[in-house]
Amino acid sequence: MNVVILAAGMGKRMQSALPKVLHPLAGKSLLEHVVDTARSLSPTRLCIIYGHGGDAVLKQINGADLKFAKQEPQLGTGHAVAQAVPQLDDNVPTLVLYGDVPLTSSATLQRLVDAAGADQLAILTVQMADPTGYGRIVREEGKITRIVEQKDADAAERAITECNTGIMVAPTRQLKEWLANLSNNNAQGEYYLTDIVASAVASGTPVVSAQPDAVWETLGVNSKVQLAELERIHQRSIANRLLEQGVTLLDPARLDVRGALSCGRDVSIDVGCIFEGDVRIEDGAVIGAHCIIKNASIGRGANIKPFCHIEDAMVGAASQIGPYARLRPGTELGEDVHIGNFVEVKNSQIAAHSKANHLAYVGDATVGSRVNIGAGTITCNYDGANKFRTIIEDDAFIGSDSQLVAPVRVGKGATLGAGTTLTKDAPEGKLTVSRARQVTIDNWQRPVKIKK
Repeated sequence: MNVVILAAGMGKRMQSALPKVLHPLAGKSLLEHVVDTARSLSPTRLCIIYGHGGDAVLKQINGADLKFAKQEPQLGTGHAVAQAVPQLDDNVPTLVLYGDVPLTSSATLQRLVDAAGADQLAILTVQMADPTGYGRIVREEGKITRIVEQKDADAAERAITECNTGIMVAPTRQLKEWLANLSNNNAQGEYYLTDIVASAVASGTPVVSAQPDAVWETLGVNSKVQLAELERIHQRSIANRLLEQGVTLLDPARLDVRGALSCGRDVSIDVGCIFEGDVRIEDGAVIGAHCIIKNASIGRGANIKPFCHIEDAMVGAASQIGPYARLRPGTELGEDVHIGNFVEVKNSQIAAHSKANHLAYVGDATVGSRVNIGAGTITCNYDGANKFRTIIEDDAFIGSDSQLVAPVRVGKGATLGAGTTLTKDAPEGKLTVSRARQVTIDNWQRPVKIKK
């Protein structure tokens, strides 16, 4: 099967310098959604027709399986598909998609392809309560005979509620002939792809139809309003799938998934959470309100408290994170690790049952099991030019307000007194203290303001 994706439009109503098809929906561009769906059908040829903002499209959308053809000037949908003619294999059908219609499912497209077979023209149609603006499907004795655009339709034709989505499958040899014979004698002065229907009927090619599972699968984006509407439709669809899998969503309307989210049994997600990239949440984990989690794994029974940011990190089973904690890339937490409020962890491994409960920074560190990191502790990992590593071995106790100046090692079972600035290794099993000697000044008086 050939697939042609039309993506050359300017998108004036978007009021943006960014090409319309590159605007994001659920974390990836409209065009990427369409390309990914097309790829799921395993096409033999996949051609994108680009035009306005072409350099940006070519830069963002790439792949060894993609071919590109430029439409310049833009003279209508039929003219756009004609630009792909040199790329098309005559021996397989051609599926036409649109780069600004992002939510059509692969199941719906497969149904359309199956309806077309090898030698029929198949059109994806929908019934619209308000068909204004859509091309109407004109039938005679139940058979499709043509499609008439809104601006060219008479009163009777405008009353038709079966509408053309623009998505179709055609036998390629005939498609090439039909495209070559298109005329622009219409209200828009454009070469309509829909006019091939009349050509198919005239040549004796059967014209059939298929319908999507939901009308919203066929909705396109022409403005920021429509983009926002599709975003919520898509997010609600994701939420429904999660609910059907047994995930508890405290408010399905307040969830954003901008990538792939997989959840185990009895997962609970509170309101306002954003999931980006590839996120995996295992059985029984709880995600508190307003968390942002990106490319992360959350272990079984973990409790992510509200307002946490987690990116490129692994959280072990039964761990407790937050509230207001940040796990940066390279963080790997073992089982039952506690990372508390206003604690930041970066590029560090923290083993089972260790704790950093308050106001700490753990960066470029390897932390053993059952370690306690006191409030206000920081690993001083950066000298202004290079990063260095801190190692804290099992059962160490780090007193509050300590600074560990890397590279440095805290031995097994060692204790650092509060306020210690550690610049040398602390031996295992011993107390290490580094702080100024406390002095009390007798007969000292606090300054007072001089009266004027």
